[in-house]
Formats: sequence, C-alpha cells, structure tokens
Amino acid sequence: MDEATLQTRIEEIRAAGRLHTIAVEVHDYESGRHFSHQGERWFHAASTMKVAVLLALFKAAENGTARLDDRLHVRNRFRSIADRSIFNVARDRDADSAVHRRIGRSMKLIELAHPMITRSSNLATNLLLDHLTPAAVQQTLARANVVGIKVVRGVEDNAAFEQGLNNLTTARGIVQLFRLLREDHFFRDASRKQMLDILFAQEFHSMIPALLPGSTQVAHKTGEISTCTHDAGLVLLPGRHPYAVAILTEHPPDADSPQKAVARVSRAIYEFLTA
Repeated sequence: MDEATLQTRIEEIRAAGRLHTIAVEVHDYESGRHFSHQGERWFHAASTMKVAVLLALFKAAENGTARLDDRLHVRNRFRSIADRSIFNVARDRDADSAVHRRIGRSMKLIELAHPMITRSSNLATNLLLDHLTPAAVQQTLARANVVGIKVVRGVEDNAAFEQGLNNLTTARGIVQLFRLLREDHFFRDASRKQMLDILFAQEFHSMIPALLPGSTQVAHKTGEISTCTHDAGLVLLPGRHPYAVAILTEHPPDADSPQKAVARVSRAIYEFLTA
C-alpha cells in the first residue's frame, strides 16, 4: 500500500463511519517513514491531554520540583479558569471510581498518575494538574519543542467550556509527545521506562490495538467525548522497531461506533508500514 492508497482508505473509513474528520500522524522508527493526514488540524483533546500531564509530572520529578512519592490531599473541589467558580468531577461520569473513594485521604503523585492513564481518571487528572498547573505543563512542552498541544484547564470545567476555553491537540502534537518516550534527548531512561509501563497498562483497547496482531504491545492513551474519539501511542510489533501513531476523529454525537473507525484506520496504518 502506498501513501495515496492509505489517504484514500482513511477517507473511505471516515465516510463509512459518518465521521466529520479523521486526522492521522505516524512516525515509523523501523523505516524512518512519516505519514500525515490532516496532522496539523486542531481537535478538542479530550483525555489525550493526560499524556502531557504525565510527562510534565515526570519532568518535574527529574528537575526536583516534585517527588513522585509526595502526597496530595484528595478532594473534589476545583476552581474554573473562566470565573473562579467551584466545580466538581461527577463520579458517575468518571471512568475510574477508585480515586473518588479516597476523598478526604491522601495519595502519592505516582498513585494518581496510574489511574489518570490506565482508567482515565478525571479526578486524578485534576488533582495533578492543579498541583503542577497548566502553565507548568505548557512550559514542559515548550522545553521539549512540542507544538500542537494546548493544556489550559482541568476536566469538566464547564464554565470554561462554555466560553470556548478547551484543551486542544493536533495529531502531530500527540505523536511528538510519544516520540519523547522513545527518544533519549529529553527524559532519563528510568523516567521513560516508568511512563511507558504506565501507558502499557492502559485498560481500554477498543481502538488502536483492536485489529492488530495479538503479539502487538501498545503504550497508548484514548480520549472520548460526545463529538470526539481519539487514540494515540507507541505500537511495538515483534521483530521491528516501533511506530508512533495518533488517530483523532470528530463526529456527530450519534455516530455509529467511532471506536471501530479508529480501529480500522489503525489496521490500515499497520498494513501500510508492514506490507
């Protein structure tokens, strides 16, 4: 399969799934090939922004401005960036309930990082982001020369959402994040390994890994809201170097199984790289 055929295949999948847009970015460490399909288009980041929070946390630990064993008081009370009003993370809308059960107690930063990624805990994300600050996350991305990601607020800050203040990303930006976990110029080896171990423990596998061979390992992070469905990560196949991939979609709220469309695009990318 050549690039033109892959471009056509992606658009066929988009149309079949009644999606408005699919953006794809791929960097293959085996062949050095790079592929982009609307890779610089901006999307609501949904939960993919949690990878940026994870990287900022580990960089803070490397810099000595935080320790992974530091403890935070677990609370469910945050201030909106829009008007400083109080908002909470709805437990019934959170993919993880374990952190909610710890309200009133304390947890280590690393204990919050795990559910933030593996079960996409919104409460853990807001606690870490409140501790680090969105500005510090953006400073970390800037130092790493990552462009195409904007982290400005916590999850479920509805007052900010109504004013259009959202976390945004491009497919290219997310691929740059995952390349930091493969390459050795920004993080220490121990940090990269620990972050990858967390991402390998991801519990949601209906998209990038779904139609890949059973021997495949994927360190990835999903993100879903009513009109966006995303997945991005590093794909490790036996006998070859990995590839970094991001697949972002925008669709009507009633779109039929956008996760399946992402899985089909992931399979097409696999066939493109391994044919």
